[in-house]
Amino acid sequence: MSASEIPADLLFQSSHEWSRVEGDTATVGISNHAQAELTDVVFVELPALGKTVDAGDPTAVVESVKAASDIYAPVSGEIVEVNPAVETDPALVNTDPYGAGWLFKLKLTKPDQLSGLLTPAAYGQLIG
Repeated sequence: MSASEIPADLLFQSSHEWSRVEGDTATVGISNHAQAELTDVVFVELPALGKTVDAGDPTAVVESVKAASDIYAPVSGEIVEVNPAVETDPALVNTDPYGAGWLFKLKLTKPDQLSGLLTPAAYGQLIG
């Protein structure tokens, strides 16, 4: 996926998580690049509703046939929603990483942390 194919409404971490911010809530998933590196995702462990996390905290786990990977919180917040569809069908992380394959939603407690995330263009340069 070239940088031009990365959705323009997302922010990224260098650890390959994306965030789509709407109001005071960020939807979080893993990038197309990350799912391609992992290959076939076979299991997703989601965080508990109501859990509070700090930016950079391991928050979820995605397991593939190759490896298990921690998914880190992009910003501080409270888990307000998880995506049960990816627990039932983990392949959604592979087939629709920026849509149906999202993992969890955070209610932002420190929205100023968003400025530390990468723009789509910067993330595109990172994954080159």
